[in-house]
Parts: sequence; structure tokens; C-alpha cells
Amino acid sequence: MKMGYGRVSAKDQNIERQLVKFRELDIEERYVFVDKLSGKDFNRPRYQALRLMIREGDLIYIDALDRLGRDYDGIIAEWKYITRELKADIVCLDNETLFDSRKFRTMGDFGKVMEDQFLSLLSYVAEQERKKNRQRQAEGIEVARADGVRFGRPRVEIDEAFIGIYKQWRSGLITARMAMKQLDMKHRTFYRRVKEYEQEKL
Repeated sequence: MKMGYGRVSAKDQNIERQLVKFRELDIEERYVFVDKLSGKDFNRPRYQALRLMIREGDLIYIDALDRLGRDYDGIIAEWKYITRELKADIVCLDNETLFDSRKFRTMGDFGKVMEDQFLSLLSYVAEQERKKNRQRQAEGIEVARADGVRFGRPRVEIDEAFIGIYKQWRSGLITARMAMKQLDMKHRTFYRRVKEYEQEKL
């Protein structure tokens, strides 16, 4: 049976390019598994579902090795589990010349040695790329913060809108819950702003 596994790191990233490749291979839609999660580990629901379905002789297609994951040891362990324990095969579409486990299988013990070397090299590269991405992201956040960009929920300032709703709440015209809803504030934030405002008035 042919199966496909696709992955992107975030929900707003587009998986379509990978899905097109699977359709071109005539993989049935029900045998295409997609996660929109980081590749830092293998605790991904759709990957785990795929893993449970794999049987001897199945053929698993992935777009690239880093779609399988970005953890050096994990990639090697998963590849070996699928190809050697389950006796299924994996093909990386972006580099079929090197990464088609069927080719290594025909070479006997020498094929296993070759496969291990290629896996070690490319999974190491995949993990290093993940580390670099995280470092670039952290550096980008620091630069943005230095430029005054705020992250997380936007701070609700004590402005006229806040003061107007505060007065309605203090006079009993609306409940605290209604005030929080109108200001789009959580419980702790609301009372923190109330305290700040009341201290300013003193």
C-alpha cells in the first residue's frame, strides 16, 4: 500500500505543494497523513496514526527528510523502525537517488551501512537547520523588541474608553464580567488596570 506523510511547522503554512506530489503518485486521500506541527519530536497525532497503519511491504512517501522530523536521533530511529522492523519502505521525493530505502535493501548488509551513513549526514543537517531557525527567530524577536514591538496580547491602556467602562462598573451599571468583555480583558488584567487607575487618581 502507498501512503504519504506531509508536515508543515505551523497552521498558517501551506501544505498544498506536498499534497500535489502525493496526488501525482495516485496515493488515496485516506492514506495521506498531515501534521501542522513542529518537527522537534514525533509526538504528532497524524504521524502516530500513520505509524500504527504501516505493514510489511507498504511504501511511505515524504516530500523531504526534514518533513519526517528535525531531531537527529529521532529521524534515524524512526527510519530504521519503519524499514527494518516493520519492513516497509520510505522514499524522500526531493532526493530519491539517495533516499529510497528499496535501493538499500537490495544491497544487503553493505546497503545498511550506506543507508546509515546517508541518514546520519542528512538528519544531522536537518537538526542543525532547526537550531538555526530557532536562533534566527530568537534574534528577530530581540531586534523587534529593541524597536519597540510588543509580543503577546496587546496592552489595553488606561484611556478614555477604559475610564468610561470603569465608571459604569463602579456605579453599578454593568458587572465586572461585562466590563471585562467590553474591554477584551482577562480577570487579572482588568483588576490590575483598575488598581493602576485608582492609584493614579490618588
